[in-house]
Amino acid sequence: MSTERPLRADARRNRERILQAARQAFAAEGIGVPLDEIARRAGVGPGTVHRHFPTKEALFEAVVVEHLEQLARDARAALQTDEAGAAFFTFLTRMTNQADAKQDLADAIASSGVTMGSATQQVADDLRETFAALLARAQQAGAVRTDVDAADAQAIVLAALAAQRQRTDTARPDRLAALVFDCLRPNNPVAPPRR
Repeated sequence: MSTERPLRADARRNRERILQAARQAFAAEGIGVPLDEIARRAGVGPGTVHRHFPTKEALFEAVVVEHLEQLARDARAALQTDEAGAAFFTFLTRMTNQADAKQDLADAIASSGVTMGSATQQVADDLRETFAALLARAQQAGAVRTDVDAADAQAIVLAALAAQRQRTDTARPDRLAALVFDCLRPNNPVAPPRR
């Protein structure tokens, strides 16, 4: 039976510095940032980065897992609020704003081509389940159309993100996302095209 030894204090600090530098670099520039540049920004040598994260994809995945875990915590907290509809739409706005501010999360949501491991899959599955529960609760409260499923809502989040990126409105930053999210409300029914 093998057990992983906990990291020494200096190794933990180096790992956190690497993750912090990677979060900032990936958020600003996406996954194209070289590992050597992340090492430079973290103030460590390239070998230190490789000891903690053997590939850029492993580092990228660690950063994405952190973001997805935070979103899952936010979604679980939203499930605990009294107002199901407001909680659902607030969570959608938060998710869109985080993806807009963090290019790495947007890359992950849009399946940037990086193969994610089981840790990411597990966190993503947890987020999907919690999101589906949040959606169902909002639908039961009459705040969201009942003909929408979780996959529809996730696609609409991506549409809201694309809309915000097309037209940045600093005076009203969430306006376009709110307009896109309005299609989810029951008072704005859009009949699917007949075939």
